Amino acid sequence: MELQQLRYTLAVVDTGTFTAAAAQCLVAQPSLSQSVRNLERELGVELFQRIGRRVVLTASGSAFAEAARLALRAVDNVRIEVDAVRGLMAGTLDLVALPTLASDPVTPLVGAFRVAHPNVTVRLAHPDGTDDLMRSVAGGESELGITVISPMARSASSDGRHPLVSHALGRQEIVAVLPPGSSRRSALPARALAALPLVTNPVGTSTRTLLDSLLAAAGAVAQIAVETDQREAIIPLVVAGAGAALLPRSMATTAALHGAVVVALEPRLWRELVLVHRDGVLSPAARAFVDIALVG
Repeated sequence: MELQQLRYTLAVVDTGTFTAAAAQCLVAQPSLSQSVRNLERELGVELFQRIGRRVVLTASGSAFAEAARLALRAVDNVRIEVDAVRGLMAGTLDLVALPTLASDPVTPLVGAFRVAHPNVTVRLAHPDGTDDLMRSVAGGESELGITVISPMARSASSDGRHPLVSHALGRQEIVAVLPPGSSRRSALPARALAALPLVTNPVGTSTRTLLDSLLAAAGAVAQIAVETDQREAIIPLVVAGAGAALLPRSMATTAALHGAVVVALEPRLWRELVLVHRDGVLSPAARAFVDIALVG
């Protein structure tokens, strides 16, 4: 088994076709296909099922892909460790974070990290939700994750197969953001929030889960006016009068600049932020990021 075979196979996984994988790897498609076939023969299993022009992983392929990502990351870390010993902080940091945490705390942390280590490239991914983020870190696609404490985070942290370590990053206040012209008030009870048309993300996302849990605790049900997976559209929708929304205070401040009315919830609502990674040796870049995050 050769490292190149691992890279070719993962390229097929990531692109969905042998043709696209060959283009990504700058190799002829027949050569890449032959390399993957040789690997399948060596392993004695089929890694992919061919469905038309696209391919999907078999059960054996899924297990192989996860192990291959970790193996390649370990090889990369060997090179990076050598550079670090020579006083060179280089390489790549793969970070995944919830989109609602992009402005706070992700942006300040990435900025501080890049100032301290300008030779490291940061690849920042946005998951579909907390569950997707935890799977990305547990499976090795991302080395670090920034998320909120949730039942998924707790269960993944104690998963014997993929144990994760979490570090507290403080807490973030969630507030109500109302359309321009709404009456200003000192606080908004959860039951009053239920009476408003709401703009929110789909079920399963961190903010939607928080909204549904808040209203359920108050014995109420959300009145959904707009449901969208386009998070960048939420503030413009509120400003346009489509409805109210729950947002982190840092994002709410931006909405206020466009005329939205920001109101604290009663009682005030906070969520705990955590930095997570697999239990094991981190790359020098990841260790440096963790140090900056915990000091901050």
